[in-house]
Amino acid sequence: MLDVTRLRVIDAVSRHGSVTAAAKELHYSQPSVSHHLARLEAESGAQLLQRVGRGIRLTQAGQLLADRAAEIIGRIDAAGAELSAHVGLTAGRVRLAGFSSAIGSLVPRAAAALASQHPDLQITLTDTHPPEALELLRAGKVDVAVIFRYDETEPEPDHVRLHHLLDDPVYLLSTRRGSKLAALRDATWIAGCERCRSHLLSACADEGFEPRIGYTSDDMVVMQALVAAGLGVTTIPGLALRAHREKGIVASELKGSPRRVYAATYGEPPDPPATAALLAALTEAAELN
Repeated sequence: MLDVTRLRVIDAVSRHGSVTAAAKELHYSQPSVSHHLARLEAESGAQLLQRVGRGIRLTQAGQLLADRAAEIIGRIDAAGAELSAHVGLTAGRVRLAGFSSAIGSLVPRAAAALASQHPDLQITLTDTHPPEALELLRAGKVDVAVIFRYDETEPEPDHVRLHHLLDDPVYLLSTRRGSKLAALRDATWIAGCERCRSHLLSACADEGFEPRIGYTSDDMVVMQALVAAGLGVTTIPGLALRAHREKGIVASELKGSPRRVYAATYGEPPDPPATAALLAALTEAAELN
């Protein structure tokens, strides 16, 4: 049987890429980390590490085990959090990951309400993109992930349950009133990273053109500042405008193309009390949005 402590060691080595950094995180000595890795190889019967110069890297078998270790550790930690929550909402913690514009608009209201109702419940927030939030959820490192999706978004991983919060309209940002998407085919566009611009590309393709992207940023404040300076045009969701609105921009809603915002949980119902309380607070905050 694989030892959980040793699984934590190989998970740390995988994330940091070195024995030294893993030892520092785990508060172990380097020889202790090396011993745990050697014992793990003996227990698994597989070569997990390969020396490269003065360092190490995981073999294919090592990376496979490290990936599984992250999920196993996450589920163990989640079980501990759920057990604390079942004792009562006067103790324990609830962990949430969400994207920036939700963290800047929807989530604070929900977190404040939850903290008011259950002052001894520890609430932690992580600002990250939906794919990373879902991975944290799958690995048991958060209890709720606030994500968004469009019609073209890939399906969520197995065992992820989606709780619809709201439909967030998408706006076209420029410095001129009455601007239409099709009329801006020759404009300079501001877009998110390659992974985050799929909806913009899809909307422009529906109008028969490919946008000429001159600026790339995932920061909604930066995107608005570039538009206000007359350097380009972009699309932006409503929650981002609610969190921050730059002077001098004109926002025109793009009909029929909202992004759908969900709170995602993992596993079968019922949810632990702390998770259920956070979901209720998010739902109420979304209704007030």
